[in-house]
Amino acid sequence: MKHYIFMGALAACMLGSCGGHEGHDHEAEGEAKEAHAAHADEIVLTPEKAQAAGVQVEEVQPAAFRSVIPTSGQVLAAQGDEATVVAAVSGVVNFTRSLIEGTQVSAGMALLTVSSQHIQEGDPVKRARIAYETAKSEYERAAKLVDKQIVSQKDFNQLKENYENARIAYEALSPSKDGKGVAVKSPIGGYVKSCLVKEGDYVTVGQPLLTVTQTRRLQLKAEVSERYYAGLKSIVSANFTTTYDDKVYRLDDLKGRLLSYGKSSGDASYYIPVTFEFDNRGDVISGSFVEVYLLSEERQGVISLPVSAITEEQGLNFVYLQVDAECYKKQEVKLGMNDGCRVEVLSGLKGGEKVVTVGAMHVKLAAAGNTIPGHTHNH
Repeated sequence: MKHYIFMGALAACMLGSCGGHEGHDHEAEGEAKEAHAAHADEIVLTPEKAQAAGVQVEEVQPAAFRSVIPTSGQVLAAQGDEATVVAAVSGVVNFTRSLIEGTQVSAGMALLTVSSQHIQEGDPVKRARIAYETAKSEYERAAKLVDKQIVSQKDFNQLKENYENARIAYEALSPSKDGKGVAVKSPIGGYVKSCLVKEGDYVTVGQPLLTVTQTRRLQLKAEVSERYYAGLKSIVSANFTTTYDDKVYRLDDLKGRLLSYGKSSGDASYYIPVTFEFDNRGDVISGSFVEVYLLSEERQGVISLPVSAITEEQGLNFVYLQVDAECYKKQEVKLGMNDGCRVEVLSGLKGGEKVVTVGAMHVKLAAAGNTIPGHTHNH
């Protein structure tokens, strides 16, 4: 009997011992899961790997940010920096040098000739020269006789007028060096923007032959929707981006200035023009279409980030926060105005947080294969 009582007591002790050990294991496992869940959204990227990937971080601080009107526009040559060369006479075009778009020319350089030698009206240069020489001869003869009163003063004045008119007409034709036609010269130095005729084409007086541009100053013409009209008077500058490079051009860096903005929309358009002028540093193509960010009054206390800091997933915007030296965290943000360089953050960030501004895509890719066994850090 005592033997059975002893065996029962021993079994009870063993069961109690197993139950306590199992409870301890479940408790430890629960703590591990909670710890893993706390860090499951964190991304490990060592400082060495971050530096190799070019990752850069910026501390968020509220600052001034200009209001922005986004629109589109076009880059045009500034007035006075572009000239259209026209034909002074009717005739056949003959190029004196190879002229293609981009060819550099200097002021006064002969670009082509227009010849009328084999046309019914005859060569206007020869006719102008004959008229000039005849008028000159009559004027010089009369000048010797007017003092002797053989020629009246009235007749002398008329002959002088005829001579001056003939001289001006002849000199305006600028005969070519070989005497075969009229030399067409560039009025300004610059580059050939467009050539409108071909070798052997027949042209008439005043017909455009080619366009020469200096491209030292350019104009930015933005087309603004009528709904933004009330804000046009506060516009002070602009940024713009082109379709052929990834740069953001800031008019403040290009000695830009606002020329004017329209007071009404056009007859065939619902848009109001806003025109700026700026220095061309050689990177902007005249005639190109651009995305424009019109900048107006400053607002204080705005949190903003470089555009490169923003990543997008399924229509939502995210940034990556640096938690410590080797740990990052993805954070959803809501965005406001964008000036092409920086974008306003309406919610999701607060001052003092550190955000990845360069290399955010590398951090995003690092998140895909991240595991954090044994990872510890101090927040």
